[in-house]
Amino acid sequence: MNGAAHLDALPLPTTVSELAHECACAIWQSFGGYRAALRGLMRRAQQRFEQQDWRGLHADAVERLNVREIYIQGALQHLRPLIGERFRNRNLWRYVKHAYAELCQSHPAAEIAKTYFTSVTRRVFDTVGIDVPIEFQGADLETPPTFTANDQPPYITYVAGESLTALARTCLQHARFRIPYEDLERDAALIARVLERERRREDWGGRPFEAADLLRPIFYRNQAAYLVGRLRSGECAMPLIIVLRNRGGRVAADAVLLTEDEVSIVFSYTRSYFHVDLERPRQVVEFLKSLMPWKRLAELYISLGYNRHGKAELYWDLLQHLERSDDRFVIAPGDRGMVMVVFTLPSYDIVFKVIRDHFAPPKMTTRRDVLAKYDLVFQHDRAGRLVDAQEFRHLTFERERFAPDLLAELATATESVDFTDRDVVLKHVYVERRVKPLNLYLREASPEEARDAVLDYGQAIKDLAATNIFPGDLLLKNFGVTRHKRVIFYDYDELTMLTDCNFRDLPPPSSYDDEMSAEPWYYVGEKDIFPEEFGNFLGLTGELRRAFLEAHGDLLTPRFWRDMQARHRAGEVLEIPPYRASRRLNAHEP
Repeated sequence: MNGAAHLDALPLPTTVSELAHECACAIWQSFGGYRAALRGLMRRAQQRFEQQDWRGLHADAVERLNVREIYIQGALQHLRPLIGERFRNRNLWRYVKHAYAELCQSHPAAEIAKTYFTSVTRRVFDTVGIDVPIEFQGADLETPPTFTANDQPPYITYVAGESLTALARTCLQHARFRIPYEDLERDAALIARVLERERRREDWGGRPFEAADLLRPIFYRNQAAYLVGRLRSGECAMPLIIVLRNRGGRVAADAVLLTEDEVSIVFSYTRSYFHVDLERPRQVVEFLKSLMPWKRLAELYISLGYNRHGKAELYWDLLQHLERSDDRFVIAPGDRGMVMVVFTLPSYDIVFKVIRDHFAPPKMTTRRDVLAKYDLVFQHDRAGRLVDAQEFRHLTFERERFAPDLLAELATATESVDFTDRDVVLKHVYVERRVKPLNLYLREASPEEARDAVLDYGQAIKDLAATNIFPGDLLLKNFGVTRHKRVIFYDYDELTMLTDCNFRDLPPPSSYDDEMSAEPWYYVGEKDIFPEEFGNFLGLTGELRRAFLEAHGDLLTPRFWRDMQARHRAGEVLEIPPYRASRRLNAHEP
């Protein structure tokens, strides 16, 4: 794919305004090529679903992550000879921004187009912080595109008919697949049964459902298709997600999700991005925000695959928060990281991670290795157990907002951090949602909460294995607990592909001296792992250890890991649904 090939050869303008207009048009054409390529990939998701081509869908997901940069580099290739010696003239780029803003005014994805322009200028100038005259930031991105009276809303409304079964049937028919439903009437009846039960929830008050609003596009991820919308009664609304699966060439409804928490988990920052073709991203994001008011706009854009724009929204949100608050950045709660300096703003639920210059023994990894691990996670199926880390460069904050002990820690990361008398410049940083470290959570939790967390900790390890990921370091401090009480993994410096490991049985000692030796009496290769030793490092005691071993004792056997490796090597694609088994409809297998 050549991001420059679609740009027409343009004559060299003579005046600044003419040159600025030509430059704006060149970037605009590049954005149009990127958007067309992206939407083409997203439209392919339906075909992947219908053909059960799960590997093809994952390949599309990886391609999507790279397509934007291809077109940006193509635009730069075109702009250099067009602008010539004025390529890095900031005054010229102010005119280019103005001309580009006029092109964005009536575009349905104007906010995405503006972020695209800013990415171009940042490649030209390596901007530190924000350069307002030549970048679109903040209020520029909040300005909604203009719509006419003839523009359609992002959803279709289906009025409730004579029964909930009829409404459910109509919702299922919203998806226009080229393969049939396995049993449309059965699924409609099962969904209606769930709706009737949920209608009687105390917070809903038994009101009848008057209509369902379903977003026009279908959302695809892994092996499922999602109908996303809401149920309405008067001014009240309830989230609605119907999960569809392809079972042997026929579509079947698998689950119905009707609470804010359930929908929020589906759109979680621990999940891979959706494949969804959006004409007007802002409209869809605002609709989703109405279902999940606690989610940031940034997280919603990211979940839809617009991670670069989501980063812009997140940075702007952080800057606004800094203006409204006066607390300092501090070292994040938890054990001191050997590879990363991890810090946070107590009033803001985000953590920042910068790579240290040197890693103390026994760490044998390098900076390049750490960067590769984060890139692996970015491109991998996160399956609800890996935190999505957004990579930022050249962020600038006032030095006085940093606690003194944090500044001392950041001094160990000079490849990632610069200091001036006034500012701290984060040359390279990962930004993640803040979660409670599992070891700290267990100290403060009730016995029942602690037991649930330990059981989910074991399930998290199994879910990671199902996606061909071995955490490398299973210590509790490397796992965290989300606000939905789900255990996730966030320390990636030892992470590796499961199929790259060699899971071995622990050789028996040949003598008493072997048994009492502090050092292994057997050869240990670079990729050798002995699951029978995991129990020594879990840090669980008493009832929590007994509960873990009862439910997940197979994790301490090489057989579990080798069996999982065999499934991956055989080409089996395993999926971790983003909802509880109790939410699955009774007609289908557990």
